[in-house]
Amino acid sequence: MPELPEVEVSRLGISPHLQHQTVVKVIARQRQLRWWIPDEVITLTQQPILAISRRAKYLLLTLPTGSIIIHLGMSGHLKVVPTTLPAEKHDHIDIVLSNGMSLRLNDTRRFGAVLWQANEQEHPLLALLGPEPLTEAFTVDTLVQACAKRSAAMKLVLMDNKVVVGVGNIYANEALFKAGIAPQKPANQVSFAQLSLLTTVVKETLAAAIVQGGTTLRDFSQVDGKPGYFKQELLVYGRGGLPCVSCAQPLQEIRLGQRSTVFCRHCQC
Repeated sequence: MPELPEVEVSRLGISPHLQHQTVVKVIARQRQLRWWIPDEVITLTQQPILAISRRAKYLLLTLPTGSIIIHLGMSGHLKVVPTTLPAEKHDHIDIVLSNGMSLRLNDTRRFGAVLWQANEQEHPLLALLGPEPLTEAFTVDTLVQACAKRSAAMKLVLMDNKVVVGVGNIYANEALFKAGIAPQKPANQVSFAQLSLLTTVVKETLAAAIVQGGTTLRDFSQVDGKPGYFKQELLVYGRGGLPCVSCAQPLQEIRLGQRSTVFCRHCQC
């Protein structure tokens, strides 16, 4: 599943094409994605795009009457194409723009979503989200408070969107390695110093991934079709059994929360 850097890269990629444009209409070839695309989206017409933003892993296109919410799901990706370009098999929805281009969602598995948020309302999917990791809202104090009474594995707490949004499996593995924290360690046993370092490396790791263009996943590419280039710099994710880059001991791979978790028993405690 695309993680926060991939979604941010998508936002950066589509923004120049959508700024100062008007949504002429919406074409839905398949309305049943993860959820049914609501009528409020399908009936949009002649609505100027006021902003293109991101909340966690959701993209928001703000219009005068509300916002289109887009989630890429497991395999979705966005592309900006001429409206006249014939749709491919899994091109499910076009947001037709006034410049003759369309924002097109391709989603092979149909686990993505296109939803609607009316003005002065907050969609239930967004209502309980925690702070954005790349903002000043995410601090060591907020992380300490979240961990204080929780005995769950530190990795699972870090991936909890109520604690901090957008730290998915890949970047949780990477950040915990850089902070020297064992992923299975109970969150309430992690020291203040470790949590302080973890807060810093989460920000640094996500920011670096955005600059590099997002992590290349099997089903992910940027809006322009070019893959991301951050995967080559991953230190632990996907490297189970290989030598640790710090101590050369074999990296361990276990399952936590049904997700692959790779770490170094020597460097992380």
